[in-house]
Amino acid sequence: MPAVVIADTSCLIYLTSLAQLELLPQLYSKVWITPTVAAEYGLPLPAWMRMQAPREEIRTIIFGASMDIGEASAIALALETPDCVVVLDDRRGRRAANRLHLLTTGTLGLLVAAKQRGLLPAVRPLVAQLLASGMHLSPEVEASICRPGRPPGIFC
Repeated sequence: MPAVVIADTSCLIYLTSLAQLELLPQLYSKVWITPTVAAEYGLPLPAWMRMQAPREEIRTIIFGASMDIGEASAIALALETPDCVVVLDDRRGRRAANRLHLLTTGTLGLLVAAKQRGLLPAVRPLVAQLLASGMHLSPEVEASICRPGRPPGIFC
């Protein structure tokens, strides 16, 4: 696993709503967010979370023309950070990051990784909570979620 995770705002909000924010330092040795993400999040930051601004702020401005400014700042920081993964839940942000050859995951990917490492007993109840709170999933991802009567999958 990469040494650094750079989280976008949606990840922090979703994990906070699930009372699972502590999964981040359990999965990664360093957890970074940008000042823009911190401002969007709006809650006090835990001591283990480091705020780091991208050195090339112009990238945030350029990327921000086509996506949320928090995602833009996370991608800008990821471009400057070796051995990192950036957590993005928005499709536009993930596509842009993938075009830039950045390693990405989403909040669901973090939950699956936590289950695989034995940090969570199951992912399905958490996914149900996220869906109930308004998280939108692509039809492909939603179809892969384990539902009653379906064989176990990565989300069970």
